[in-house]
Amino acid sequence: MAIGAYTAALLTLREGWPFAAVVLAGALAAALVAVPLGIPVLRLRGVFLAIATIGFGEVVRIAIINADVTNGALGLPSIPRKTEWWHIYGLLAALLYFFWRLRGSRMGYALEAIKEDEAAARTMGIDTTFYKVAAFVIGAFIAGLAGGIDAHLVNAIGPNTYNFGLAVDILIFAVVGGMGSFWGPVLGAALITAIPEILRIDQIRRLGIQPGADRLIINGLILLVIILFLPRGLVAIFQGRRLPPFVTETWRRRRSEA
Repeated sequence: MAIGAYTAALLTLREGWPFAAVVLAGALAAALVAVPLGIPVLRLRGVFLAIATIGFGEVVRIAIINADVTNGALGLPSIPRKTEWWHIYGLLAALLYFFWRLRGSRMGYALEAIKEDEAAARTMGIDTTFYKVAAFVIGAFIAGLAGGIDAHLVNAIGPNTYNFGLAVDILIFAVVGGMGSFWGPVLGAALITAIPEILRIDQIRRLGIQPGADRLIINGLILLVIILFLPRGLVAIFQGRRLPPFVTETWRRRRSEA
C-alpha cells in the first residue's frame, strides 16, 4: 500500500500525470515488487511467513525514511485531492464482482483446493507455487490501488502512514466479519470503520467515550467477543451456524413466539 501511495503521489507532484494513470502505476509498482518477493517468501509457513512479510514492511518504511526522492521522514505534503467517494465505492464494487467471479473460475477452484490441502492439490496436478504467487501479486496490486487512492484523499502521506498497525486493522476486519465467508470481511470492515464515526455522535461523547484511544479498546473488546462466541465471525449470525447455545435458544424461542 505504501509503494502504491508513494508511486502515485510522486508521479502526480513531479510529473503531473493524470489521476487514473498514477493510481494504475502505483498498483503496478506494488505488483512488480510482489513477484520477486512472493516466490521465496511463499515457501515459508505459519509464523515464519508472517515474520517475513512484516520484515519486508519495515524494510519499505526504512527505505522511505532514508530516500531523498520520498522526502524522508517529512513525507509528501500538498498532494492534490483528486479522489472522490464514488471512486472508492466504484472500485469496491468492481473488486467484489471480480472476487465473486473468481470463486467459480479455474483459479478459484485451485485456490480452494490449496487452502484445504496443499499437498493433495499438488498431487492432483495443480501448480501450487504459481497460484500462490498469483494470489500474492493480485493482493499487492489491490493494495497499491488502495494506496494511490488514499494518497489523493488525505493530501499528505508519511513513512508511518502505512505501518504495522494498519496491517493489524485489516486482519481484524477479516476476523471480526468472518474469514470463511465471501461477505464476512466486507461486514467486518464496515463495522470497524464505522466505529470512530459512531463515537463522534454527541450522545456517545457525553458518556465520556472518545474516538481516539477508546476506539482501540472497543476494537479489542469486539475482537475478543468474536473469538470467544463467534469463531466464524459476525457472518455466522446470518448463516445461523456455530452460534453459542444461549443465542440459538433465544432465537428459537422468539421464532416460536412469533
